Amino acid sequence: MDIKNNILETIGNTPMVELHKVIKGLPCRVLMKVETFNPGHSIKDRMGLKMVEDAEADGRLKPGGTIIECTSGNTGMGLALAGCVKGYRCIFTTSDKQSKEKFDILRAMGAEVIVCPTNVTPDDPRSYYSVAERLSKEIPNSFWFNQYDNLSNRLAHYESTGPEIWKQTDGQLTHMIVGVGTGGTISGTGKYLKEQNPNVKIWGVDTYGSVFKKYHETGEFDEKEIYPYITEGIGEDILPKNVDFGVIDHFEKVTDKDGAVMARRLAREEGLLLGYSAGSAVAGLLQMKDELTADDLVVVVIHDHGSRYIGKLYNDDWMRDRGFLETELRVRDLIADKKGSTFSGIEKTATVREALKMMKEHEFSQMPVLDGDTVVGSILETDVLNYLLASPMENSEKTVSDIMRAPFPEINSDLTLSELGKHLTKENPAVMVKDALGQKHLIAQYDILQAI
Repeated sequence: MDIKNNILETIGNTPMVELHKVIKGLPCRVLMKVETFNPGHSIKDRMGLKMVEDAEADGRLKPGGTIIECTSGNTGMGLALAGCVKGYRCIFTTSDKQSKEKFDILRAMGAEVIVCPTNVTPDDPRSYYSVAERLSKEIPNSFWFNQYDNLSNRLAHYESTGPEIWKQTDGQLTHMIVGVGTGGTISGTGKYLKEQNPNVKIWGVDTYGSVFKKYHETGEFDEKEIYPYITEGIGEDILPKNVDFGVIDHFEKVTDKDGAVMARRLAREEGLLLGYSAGSAVAGLLQMKDELTADDLVVVVIHDHGSRYIGKLYNDDWMRDRGFLETELRVRDLIADKKGSTFSGIEKTATVREALKMMKEHEFSQMPVLDGDTVVGSILETDVLNYLLASPMENSEKTVSDIMRAPFPEINSDLTLSELGKHLTKENPAVMVKDALGQKHLIAQYDILQAI
């Protein structure tokens, strides 16, 4: 039997998956190290366990002790897993810009979560760094792990992530790109890869509002570079000891919007539901396309799963409120608003009288005409009335096929409402559209008025 002794033994050995659609335009192959396969759905499981084991080995963490950490969520999850298995109490401080899902997941694992303000300096007593440090001094038999300066962080990646990538690519990779927060992943993995081949390029993805890029290029810690940003998991207003700037060849900054939009593209086009920093990493890679050739093999290392961002990245209203999605509605939004509505039509063999009755009962102004499941035509309320008024007795028993028009045009659900308007005319007051499941819908002028 192949059985793990506990959940901690499932950390690591995550798969490498090739990207295709989102990287069109790049001359080379791009692989993604999908760290969401770790039990805590994040790369931080690796260093969380490593930090605990190292602290146990040298006595900093004692049996029955309390794990304290400042975290954006993922490192907390890795530490919480270790705490559950090994019997430690966990207290985590985090910032109020993090998604609610992260707080809820940590609490579900039995951790205590203290939410601190984002827009304060690191040395402010209210910051999540300062609160964690204070608690570690106040609570007996506790240890603050401080992932930013705890070098077990980058050692975890030197010992596991780097060797896995080298083996999975058969040593053929030429570039690694990853978002930089604490610096553990890029520094530990990058150090190992460069030891195997000094020519491997290590690229870090930074965000606007973070100090990394300018410090790497100039050696200057410029406080003017620091301002609030939305991207989670990467960028810093401090210089963590885990960041080995000598290992990193280049920092590429990515906007909040570009990272968010790319994360959603990864979900829709590659089937990879990933976190914010994953979108930033791939967006950063696309910005660097001119530095790549057909002979290159790029590995993108990602941090966490998209389930932590359902209320943000994957919420259309949240995205629109920040200008990350078009403010104009699309046809698919109209379909979503027609909750529970079913597609209705009338058979071509039905009588005109039956058509009028159906239109009156359902308040339809137009209907598709069907031959079984196939749309073969359309009828309008005005055509039916005019036909009946011309000869009420005789025409009422004629079939719908005698007065039907051509079928309503079929359009793509991605069209905006302004584009949809070009298809709606006096002679053609409705269109047909299929949703993602292939179900048919009729969109009329009334539906647009309701949406607006």
